Amino acid sequence: MRTIQQLKFAELNKHIVIILLLFAFSLNLPAQINLTQTVRGKVIDAEAQSPVPGVTLLIENTNPQIVTSSNVEGEFRLENVPVGRITLKALMLSYNPVELRNLELKSGKELILTIEMTEKVTDIDEVIIKAGRKDKPKNEMAAVSARSFTVEETERYAGTWLDPARMAANYAGVMAVGDQRNDIIIRGNSPLGLLWKLEGVSIPNPNHFGTLGTTGGPISILNNNLLDNSDFFTGAFPAEYGNALSGVFDLKMRNGNNEKYEFTAQAGMNGLEFGSEGPFSKKSKSSYLINYRYSTLAVFKYLDIHFGVSGVPEFQDLSFKVNIPTKKFGTFKFFGVGGVSTIEVFYEDKKKDDWSFGRNELNFKFSSGMGVTGISHFYAFDKNSYLKTVFAVSGTKSSARADSAFTDELAIFYGDNSYEVKYSGTTKYTKKFNAKNTFNTGINVDLYQVQYKDSALMPDYSYFYLSEVSDQLMTLIGAYSQFKHKFSNDLSMVSGVYFQDFTLNGCYSFEPRLGLKWHFAPKHSISFGAGILSQMQPRLFYFRETTVNDSVYYTNKNLGFSKSNQAVISYDYLITGNLRLKFESYYQYLYKIPVQHKPSTFSMINYGTTFFEVRTDSLENKGTGENYGIEFTFEKFLSNNYYFLFTSSLFESHYKGSDGIQRNTTYNGNYVFNFLTGYSFKLGKYNTLNLDFKTVYAGGKHYIPVDLEASERAGTEIHDYSRAYEPKYPDYFRIDGRIGFKMNRKEFNTEFAFDLQNISNHKNVLLQHYDLESNSVINDYQLGLFYVFLIRFQF
Repeated sequence: MRTIQQLKFAELNKHIVIILLLFAFSLNLPAQINLTQTVRGKVIDAEAQSPVPGVTLLIENTNPQIVTSSNVEGEFRLENVPVGRITLKALMLSYNPVELRNLELKSGKELILTIEMTEKVTDIDEVIIKAGRKDKPKNEMAAVSARSFTVEETERYAGTWLDPARMAANYAGVMAVGDQRNDIIIRGNSPLGLLWKLEGVSIPNPNHFGTLGTTGGPISILNNNLLDNSDFFTGAFPAEYGNALSGVFDLKMRNGNNEKYEFTAQAGMNGLEFGSEGPFSKKSKSSYLINYRYSTLAVFKYLDIHFGVSGVPEFQDLSFKVNIPTKKFGTFKFFGVGGVSTIEVFYEDKKKDDWSFGRNELNFKFSSGMGVTGISHFYAFDKNSYLKTVFAVSGTKSSARADSAFTDELAIFYGDNSYEVKYSGTTKYTKKFNAKNTFNTGINVDLYQVQYKDSALMPDYSYFYLSEVSDQLMTLIGAYSQFKHKFSNDLSMVSGVYFQDFTLNGCYSFEPRLGLKWHFAPKHSISFGAGILSQMQPRLFYFRETTVNDSVYYTNKNLGFSKSNQAVISYDYLITGNLRLKFESYYQYLYKIPVQHKPSTFSMINYGTTFFEVRTDSLENKGTGENYGIEFTFEKFLSNNYYFLFTSSLFESHYKGSDGIQRNTTYNGNYVFNFLTGYSFKLGKYNTLNLDFKTVYAGGKHYIPVDLEASERAGTEIHDYSRAYEPKYPDYFRIDGRIGFKMNRKEFNTEFAFDLQNISNHKNVLLQHYDLESNSVINDYQLGLFYVFLIRFQF
């Protein structure tokens, strides 16, 4: 009888054969002599977001030169551009030049760009800052610990699964929690410290199978086919970002094509999906964009095709955006993202090399859902000021049930049925006074309506309710102002302040922020950022019940914000236009972290990385922690058909619980090294073969060990808290590879991709658990050799 690993390799070989046959077939297709496509879009002022007319736009290395100028509305069009990699330049005397290198132009999809240009402070001979660097953040107020990322990176980097969070785990200062989930640890902080924003509003955990109150999950609901280039922050961020301690994903959705209809069909391990975009009418500049996805493994399950695992994840999601510009009343946008997911894991079906969801002797059924929909309005008062307002409704829910695997009687060990609904309103006013000075201010209001109902079975077979709250209301109000002053073309300062208030218990926070950036030589710059950050606790913690003498108390209800004082200094050397070197060093002091009233090892710092989290009562804001480290980035942007990215992070992360003892946080792995590279081979005129590789080596997580003797006596898992976070798992190591083939044909393009995850089949420990049957401590391992395939058609 074949092993599970052999079955996986058999399935793997089948897919390899299929891809090779498709590859061979594609090479025999009749190639078109001249494939061209249209490049068009809009040029806007980076600060004022107003159109910039009269900009010269040209495609490099074309003969005759393909060139045009932006019209009075900032719009431009370049037609009959040869398909392939192109470089676009935008030039105007009063603005810093923009150079967008190695853009991918496909035959089945127009390339629509929004080019942001920064006005020169003076025309004197100073350092010339050439915009258009791939890593330059879109937010003009960002001075340090920030970079933009492209949609192409989410699919080209090996091991990303088309997921922005997994892609960000390759950056300096960031590491993944594990293979099964996309939670990310930023500079030793809990994943709870991450803020997700979409179209200007904060959103719930945008992942399938996400636990309420966490920020990650196995599969992202966000569809990279609909995302635009966006920003990622790792600390000391500008004043407009609040209620976060570690980092920010500020995501934007692109607009649909407003001139022609385009379609995308895609199949892969992440799902079967179909997308459509286009104009509402030929006369209108309005457009729509929509995409639907359904779980591939669920389809195989219904077709009675099995992959040798005990639980089949079933999920589906939908994303859309509608863009409606008007002549007098500004631009209106409607957007939405949502998904539902469910999985059942039965102990009796558990395979030997399957990883555990928690207690080994239980059957689990878990389901979750997330959604956000909203409307945004952009109105320009004049060419130097605008107001952007967004109203949105979002929600997240989770339900779980854990039954005994060793009894015929009904024994529900744990049950949960909880949800959160949030009504959000945000408005932002920006005024550009001149080339030197820009100011913006805004307010965010989030009204929460929550229900938390969960219970656990006690030894006497009575049920203990952790929370039982329905339709509880609370509001988080945030306001900010920030000002950017450019002393010259090469020296700028951003100062600001953020304030937030939580109506449930009246806690508030006043947070100054500061950023400086100095281009002291044509290729060299240093940056500095500092500020105070704060974050509310996961809302379900506020309603953790404590029963004393048959009376129920909410002992966590008065918890204040967790806070962090942060400082960052950075040096950036742009060696050539496509090669850069960066060092960044930081220090963070965390305080007012929730810990237990009685002496214990518990701290909210270590919370938020698993599918099932234990909620603790009787907490108070008396814990502390600190993170410090140095990060290194050496990166070659894609040029001459290849790229590479090497990042390293050396860091320390410690905390003190209510027992006053300094310990490692669970994330204190001390070091992370990433190396990614890829090369594109041209096959014929319009076909490319891409080979991409990634390797990561990171220190293992610290953990609380199992007390084997105590567990044997109790007949259940007992931990040794006297050694909390002393031991750590072996170092993490993984090699991933990706083979991709792209083919352009007249009016359509095709992509085949095949990812191999953990090529060396290295056994990385996920966690340890006590096994009741064998009376031993057993390691649960992360994913072994795993593969992901992708087929995409755009037409």
